[in-house]
Amino acid sequence: MAKYKRILLKLSGESLMGEKQYGIDEKRLAEYAEQIKEIHEQGIQIGIVIGGGNIFRGLSGASKGFDRVKGDQMGMLATVINSLALSSALVATEVKARVLTAVRMEPIGEFYSKWKAIECMENGEVVIMSAGTGNPFFTTDTGSSLRGIEIEADVMLKGTRVDGIYTADPEKDPTATKFDDITYDEVLKRGLKVMDLTATCMCKENNLPIVVFDMDTVGNLKKVISGEEIGTLVHN
Repeated sequence: MAKYKRILLKLSGESLMGEKQYGIDEKRLAEYAEQIKEIHEQGIQIGIVIGGGNIFRGLSGASKGFDRVKGDQMGMLATVINSLALSSALVATEVKARVLTAVRMEPIGEFYSKWKAIECMENGEVVIMSAGTGNPFFTTDTGSSLRGIEIEADVMLKGTRVDGIYTADPEKDPTATKFDDITYDEVLKRGLKVMDLTATCMCKENNLPIVVFDMDTVGNLKKVISGEEIGTLVHN
């Protein structure tokens, strides 16, 4: 039995690189599409937000002299490229997918609205919501929090390269210990980098729980959906 009826799945752009140094790893993309197909066949309504860090990150662009607004707009376009790639991979597995964009760019994608997204999900389509919030100075973490709240998702599933939230970065600190679950207040108090501050506060205020888990291990998405206690649950 599935634990959730409607989810917001947040994927990182960096994860799409797979073994590569830049861009999109077709093997990783296909693995993601298969995992999403698996839960889609259970009747789960799926909204997806993907980052763009594998192509361009606005903040790092600003540190190299780019105008911050233009840099963030380039980052938004990077998320659209990733969204089109995932949508193509899903359609190849015979899952209906639709790309909605926060910035008008028909015919690449339809302009996002909450009601369009919900209607598509209720009709059995996977909805990929791209271009962040459509505004500079907001990350795709904030974009996914906003979309998760708007589409009335039961949970945000944050697929990352690590298997949950730790007291410190486990890739740098071997003594870091993992939380099975943690409150938003504790995340904020400890200054843990789960998501940026705006995104974390939005989820807290709107009572949207987050599960942070390792999406790169095939089969984990289905385990989270079925209620297996992998990853870390963040809640009020």
